[in-house]
Amino acid sequence: MKELAWERVTHSFLPIYNENSKVLILGTAPSVKSRENHFYYGHPQNRFWRVLAEITGAEVPQSIDEKTKFLLSKGIAVYDVIESCEIQGSSDSSIRKVVPADFSEILKVTGNIPIFGNGGTAFRLYQKHQQKNTGIPMIPLPSSSPANAAWNLERLTKAWQNELTPYLQKKV
Repeated sequence: MKELAWERVTHSFLPIYNENSKVLILGTAPSVKSRENHFYYGHPQNRFWRVLAEITGAEVPQSIDEKTKFLLSKGIAVYDVIESCEIQGSSDSSIRKVVPADFSEILKVTGNIPIFGNGGTAFRLYQKHQQKNTGIPMIPLPSSSPANAAWNLERLTKAWQNELTPYLQKKV
């Protein structure tokens, strides 16, 4: 099997949030498909959009505009832990030379909302680079990535629902 080349990746699209955001979900860094699509969770097999639609009782958004409106209407802010890094393809396990993202502007607008990590790598990198600065502990979620085959859609949805629902139901 041919080894993938190392690529320096810099986050190229903005975080999604507003003053009504109730939770912040952080991934690691945009995947190859997300970079191609210029938006979060762009791989068609990633279960992020299906899980959130199921939890919130909504249709699965399709376009970038629909996804943005969906997130904002449900009180969900989205960004990544990494501003830039070296990575092979979309493999979180290959991430090196991390420049962490700055959440200060997001938290200035949203207040100190709960922060969730989409997968173990996002969780570990947040703990290493950002938790001391934000003062907000991250709540880990199982990865919505198709690489996380140990978690089927039903099990993944239940786990995310258990963690997110109490915060999403709170009135702003």
